[in-house]
Order: sequence, then C-alpha cells, then structure tokens
Amino acid sequence: MEVVAAVIMRDGKILIAQRKRGGRHPLKWEFPGGKVEPGEDPRAALERELREELGIQAAAGEQMDAYDVQYPGGPLTRLLFFRVTEFTGEPRNLDFEQILWERPQRLADYDFLEGDIAFVRKLSGRGSA
Repeated sequence: MEVVAAVIMRDGKILIAQRKRGGRHPLKWEFPGGKVEPGEDPRAALERELREELGIQAAAGEQMDAYDVQYPGGPLTRLLFFRVTEFTGEPRNLDFEQILWERPQRLADYDFLEGDIAFVRKLSGRGSA
C-alpha cells in the first residue's frame, strides 16, 4: 500500500492536521494526504486527497522523502512525502479535528503519527532520523 502526504508551505509555515477523535489513531497529528488507489499516480492521488480534505486545488511538487512503515496488524505501507508550494483556494477543514499552520522547528512538539515522526524530525531539525 502507498500513502501520500503533503508538506503544504506558506509564509514559512507548514499545514498540519489532527485526526478526528473517533477515528483510527485518534487525535494524532499528520500531514494531509491519504491512500493511493490502485493504478493511480501518487501525485494525482495527493492532489485528489487535498481537494477532498481541504478543498484546495494543489500541484504536488518534488518528492521530499519516502520510506516504509508498518503499524501493528497493518500492511507494510510506503509513505511518500511531497512538497506543495502552489495551491488555489484557502485550506478548509473538511475531514479533521483541526488544522493549523506551524513553523517547521515546532513540529516535533506535536503528537504525530508514529510513521511520520522520522520525517518530522528531519523537517524540524531535531535529529537525523
């Protein structure tokens, strides 16, 4: 399984999202994105997810990182992180507990999904995971 995640940047900050209280991994923070459907291009999947979750038209830019994670009882998952610097529309919370813009240096202060932690450390400059 492949999962895509957006690093949406604006004015030196990155958009992060908190999962809903009643869902899987409740109240954990993550980067907006989601599963790549069979036969779907990862960038197209990310652009679709951003329309669904945030109501924005975005262009997926460079791939910033990729690695495999596996949650207990779950499938091996390939995480793909893409930079997004161009989008139209103002991000709206359509699928999360909350969304907010945060400085990269502060990202490690949030309780991120376990699979995102290595990438968060790189972005925040707190480790070489």
